[in-house]
Amino acid sequence: MSQPGNRCCPIVELRQYTLRAGRRDELIGLFEREFIESQEAVGARLIGQFRDLDDPDRFVWLRGFPEMDARRRALEAFYTGPVWRAHREAANPTMLDSDNVLLLRPSAPRGGFELGARDGPPFGAVLTAAIHYLDDVLTPPFADFFEGHMRPLIEADGAPVLASFVTEAAANSFPALPVRDGERVFIWFSRFETAGAEAVFWRRHTGRSGWRDAAPEALSPAFARKPEWLRLAPTARSALR
Repeated sequence: MSQPGNRCCPIVELRQYTLRAGRRDELIGLFEREFIESQEAVGARLIGQFRDLDDPDRFVWLRGFPEMDARRRALEAFYTGPVWRAHREAANPTMLDSDNVLLLRPSAPRGGFELGARDGPPFGAVLTAAIHYLDDVLTPPFADFFEGHMRPLIEADGAPVLASFVTEAAANSFPALPVRDGERVFIWFSRFETAGAEAVFWRRHTGRSGWRDAAPEALSPAFARKPEWLRLAPTARSALR
């Protein structure tokens, strides 16, 4: 399990890669051999790596930084450094797209993930992420509504909230790697100990009637689009598991 106080991070990237058919395990093997310690050596924090349970060609990972300038320095060092140069010709051909990236920050003070030791025994079967699409005006009131109303219902329905995030509005500090500019999101993560428990929770939670009624009228546009729902299986060396 996680160690108290081992919380990460003020800046987080949620990266969803679409891969060529049959090459996900190839990329994961390369990634976990070569790209974890080498990124952490230059100042990034590798939070977690995952197989998308609903798409065999999707690899999802999370990377954290202490602040935006540190992100720039770490990415410049890694992507111009010897490890990426040595292995990029093996990594890049596995991918169809690597630009589906959301740049995030915790939605509340002392937010973020509590991380365990990498390479420890797995203690969760499925990690989930619910992505709510908002706009600039709606982000603060939605975060308040989540903490005051949605989170208690989510947890009552059986999903402990591990962490929640909103879009980081600062300009991309490393433009060589694109992020999804212009989108504003609220994301919350949960963990389920047994496979299938997440599906039971989601049916129960989305089947609730009337939970939006308590929201301020100004938040109505935030509920026009159903949240995106990711079901993720941690890889062998994911610190978040």
